[in-house]
Amino acid sequence: MAEETAGEKTFAPTPRRLADAAKKGDVLRSKELATLAATGTGALALLGLGPWLAERMAATARAGLRFDRAALDGFAPGVAMADAALAVLPPVLMLGLGVALVTAVSQLLPGEGRFVAGNAGFKASRINPLSGLKRILGWHGLIELGKGLAKLALLGGIAWFWAAAHGPGLLLFGRNPLPEQLRLAAEALTSLVGALLGGLAVIAAIDYPLQRFQRDKRLKMSLQELRDETKEAEGSPEMKSARRQRQRDLARGGVAKAMKEAQFVIVNPLHFAVALTYDPALAPAPVVLAKGRGDTALAMREIAREQGLPLLEYPQLARAVYFTTQPNQMVREELYVAIAALVAFVMALKRGQHPRRPVVEVPPELRFDSEGRRLMPA
Repeated sequence: MAEETAGEKTFAPTPRRLADAAKKGDVLRSKELATLAATGTGALALLGLGPWLAERMAATARAGLRFDRAALDGFAPGVAMADAALAVLPPVLMLGLGVALVTAVSQLLPGEGRFVAGNAGFKASRINPLSGLKRILGWHGLIELGKGLAKLALLGGIAWFWAAAHGPGLLLFGRNPLPEQLRLAAEALTSLVGALLGGLAVIAAIDYPLQRFQRDKRLKMSLQELRDETKEAEGSPEMKSARRQRQRDLARGGVAKAMKEAQFVIVNPLHFAVALTYDPALAPAPVVLAKGRGDTALAMREIAREQGLPLLEYPQLARAVYFTTQPNQMVREELYVAIAALVAFVMALKRGQHPRRPVVEVPPELRFDSEGRRLMPA
């Protein structure tokens, strides 16, 4: 039963799962959103560029219908067609570029801006009849069929009602002067495109959440897959242990030389370590040779044990020295009394005596927490 639960795909895809799927070409796309974007952009572009395009087309028509002696003597249909194409090319080119740009953006934004070049490559499954039949007869094919029928019904219904409302007026176009016919035709076309855009907006609003739902369902993960991904991200216990050992080796290398001259180490008890020495011939006060926290502190403890150095656990004093003194500096004057007591204790140990562990006091103004914030006196 546990194995079935671990293998059941009920968990939402992780960011890594989504990223891996995107690399393989599985990104969120909505064809209906692209259709809406292209159609809407084209309609708006026609409204803005329509007068310019109409003026160019009218000029081309006038030039093509004007005949004189020079035109007849130097008749060149190829040149005339090229001139006509060049005349209407700028507005048509701007229209096409605008539609292409908006269509591309409408597909890149849902897919987190990912352009998957692999999707443009050749894939044998696309021309495999069995794969195509499976797509048609599978759930995806049935959903696409249902969407197609729904689009046909909706857009066909919109067109039907539009024709019923505007049909009688369209039949009377021929009774109006040409300018009036053009105005009425533009109004009719605008109203038809606007109605169809409304239908496309409804379709896109339904299709986009449906595509997201299908993709999330397709990429759902099982409990075992989540465990495997977490294990890969964090590393196996053996890898973590090896990484921790490498970190300690690096930490040891950074403090090993300084620890050779140390006489004792103050710890807190695992997070901080401070190695000190006292030689009146070199300095009038104890000197900090090395200090560290975390892995460095653990490395200093290991070295101290190997060298037989006393490990003195004084949390407040270890933090006070750590946060107020840098390596190769004398300790603060306010800590002389506390450090002197530890020096005397260590010297007694070296003489083979068994002194009592000293009790030291750290001045209130030099008491810190583990983050280096001063502790306010009670």
